[in-house]
Amino acid sequence: MKKTLKIDIVSDVVCPWCTIGYKHLQKAIDELNIEDQIDIEWQPFELNPQMPKEGQDLTEHIAQKYGSTIEQQEASRQRMIEAGKNVDFTFDYFEGMRMVNTFEAHILLEYAKKFNKQTELKMRLTTMFFSERKDVSDRTILKQALSDVGLNTDEGMALLDNDDARFETQSVRQQWQNLGVTSVPTIVFNRKEAVTGAQPVEIFKKILTDFTQN
Repeated sequence: MKKTLKIDIVSDVVCPWCTIGYKHLQKAIDELNIEDQIDIEWQPFELNPQMPKEGQDLTEHIAQKYGSTIEQQEASRQRMIEAGKNVDFTFDYFEGMRMVNTFEAHILLEYAKKFNKQTELKMRLTTMFFSERKDVSDRTILKQALSDVGLNTDEGMALLDNDDARFETQSVRQQWQNLGVTSVPTIVFNRKEAVTGAQPVEIFKKILTDFTQN
């Protein structure tokens, strides 16, 4: 009987390297032809848990948080755009782009878990933010994302004002922080081994092979 490998991906929907990392992981899984042995679960992490409702201009935010100059940010975005092209993902950085609060997006990702739609919803939200210039803190956009992946919009949206659902998401997020996760993506294999960052496809293939064949 083939072993099943549980993979936890701790990430945020507005984290560009999380998208690149996942795409590399998925390519490794596809190339090894082990899709039927993999169980992926997305875990919540907020890059900016204190981000206000109105969000913050992205250039201002990056300068304030990391001390990056305009030139450094432009170079970084060009690298990201190229990295996206290599995995068929569009990063569309634009004048006036804003960093937003992602807590409610994570509530919906917890909801999607019950229906095996987490990865689909995660990629939909990420695409909305990075490729379609959508505000993924806006409930209209969140509702559209649920609809796009075939989830019950009334049931999902009701959770955003549900104290238990909000507490559950906060608890799961805190649990991963307590385990030492401080940056994303953090990709955890069978809760035994973890790697951080957008690792190359070959690195993922080696790890996957070690876990599924040994």
